[in-house]
This record gives sequence, C-alpha cells and structure tokens, in this order.
Amino acid sequence: MAQSAGASCYDRRPMGDDTNQAITERFLDSLWLESGLSDNTLASYRSDLQGFSRWLTLQGATLESASRAHIMGCLAQRYHAGLKARSTARLLSTLRRFYRYLSREGIIATDPTVDVDMPKLDQPLPKGLSEEQVECLLAQPETATPIGLRDRAMLEVLYATGLRVSELVGLTVSQANLSGGVVRVTGKGGRDRVVPLGEESLQWTNLYLEQARQQLLRGRSCDALFVTARGAGMTRQAFWHMIKRRALSAGIHSVLSPHTLRHSFATHLLNHGADLRTVQMLLGHADLSTTQIYTHVSRERLKGLHARHHPRG
Repeated sequence: MAQSAGASCYDRRPMGDDTNQAITERFLDSLWLESGLSDNTLASYRSDLQGFSRWLTLQGATLESASRAHIMGCLAQRYHAGLKARSTARLLSTLRRFYRYLSREGIIATDPTVDVDMPKLDQPLPKGLSEEQVECLLAQPETATPIGLRDRAMLEVLYATGLRVSELVGLTVSQANLSGGVVRVTGKGGRDRVVPLGEESLQWTNLYLEQARQQLLRGRSCDALFVTARGAGMTRQAFWHMIKRRALSAGIHSVLSPHTLRHSFATHLLNHGADLRTVQMLLGHADLSTTQIYTHVSRERLKGLHARHHPRG
C-alpha cells in the first residue's frame, strides 16, 4: 500500500494487526524479566513499536517482515518532518533491541537494523544552578513549619546525593541509615548503590524525622521517608511543583528540569576536584560515557575563569 504524502511514523491509527501487538508484548515481557525495566521505560518501548507498526501497516508490512529499507524510510520521513534527532535516535535504539530479540528467538532470519547508523546528536550541556543559586534555593523553606522542614530536608538530600527525583521520593525509612550517614538507593535496572548524605543534609533529615514527620503523619503509618500532610509518600509531581515554587521565591527564573539539582551536584563535585569515576558511582550511571558530559560543563567553567583572570584571556 502506498504511503500518503502527509502520513507520519506516528500517525494515530489503530494498529489493526494482532500479530504486531502480540509480538510487541512478548518482547516487553522479555525485557521486564531480563532487565527489570521500569513501567515508564517499558511504556516508551511500547509507544515506539506501536508507532512504527502503524507506519509499517501503511507500507503493507508487519514488524516481522520489516526490512532495512522500511526502517531507513521511516527515519528519513521523520527527518523531513523536522522531528528531533534525539527522538529518532530513541526509536532506532528501540528497534535495534527489538530486532535483536526477534533474531535471537529465531523469529526472523536477518536483523534489519544491523547496518542502520544512529542519527548524529548535538550533545546538550546539562542545565544546572550556580553554587550561590543552590544556597539561595535551599534557604527558601520556612523550617519553623513541618512542611517547610520536610522541603528543606528533601532539597538538602537531593543536592547532597545527586539522586534522581524518582529515587528521592521512593526512599523508605529503612533505606536511610542515618547513623552511618548514607542512603541505600535502588536505581535504574534494579541496581543498588549506597550514597553518602554529608553533614548538612544529615542534620536536616534528622531534624525532619524528629520534629516534622510524625506531625505530618498524624498517627498514620507510611514506609516513605518523606511524607505529605495526607500521610502518604511524596510524589514526583508534588516535589516538582514544590521545587518550582521555591525557585521562584529564590529569584531563580531560569528554566528548571526535574534533574536540575542532580546536574548541579555533579558539576559542583567536578569543579571541586572529584574524579569522573566517583561521580559516575554516586549518580548510578551504568556507563562512564553517560557521566562524561559533565566534563564539558566543568571545562566551560575553566574556560570562563581563564578568560576572566588570565592576562591574555
């Protein structure tokens, strides 16, 4: 079937092919069993495969019968439609893993992604805050109130540890070893790591536990370390609203992301002499190459210092 000129790889049409759907679910089940991926990650894989499957239907093909030409055609169409290279790279990464699985299971004879190159990506520098901005942000919560004390403790822990927001709100009381000054975190892929809290965040976490947590719970039971006034664990959305509100009150008007303090944590460590491998371990990156982007941030700072202070800068 010929493809209409305006059709997209993500044209919202029903899959209409039970075989495509069944093989997608088999693949996702295998991912969950082998890698323990999160629901959000599995949902991203499903979305990519469903979009590609709909596009293949317009070409008269299925996921099993797709060729290298089909994949190149879809990627080319995305390029001409002006879609971001990063989302196209994610799609290709999904397809590579999917077709490796089909090949390994003997469902297809040839992997159509073998000779398909990954789109070139501009490597964006992570956006972080200066040390002065972080200090101002941390000082915003009114620590005379239970909510303010909780918010201060959460911000301190996030900046001191570089946790992902999902890891922070997912912390349980049993994961916080305050006598040892560390938290035990289960990160992506089910990998555990132990991260030191540092004196400031340890102090504020102890104050929160002693003075605020029981007031917020009001006799209710909850395993989460950081809780709301409703007696439940904090959510990513609630924390995100909180940090945006605190940033505005601190006069920080730059665009924030859920990872802003995580990026600041990594950058400030490197600026003060930490080695890349240590930062990798603290962030919970499986691959050192993921951490290496922070060397660019640190390098930009060094260039700025050189330009300001060197007589020939």
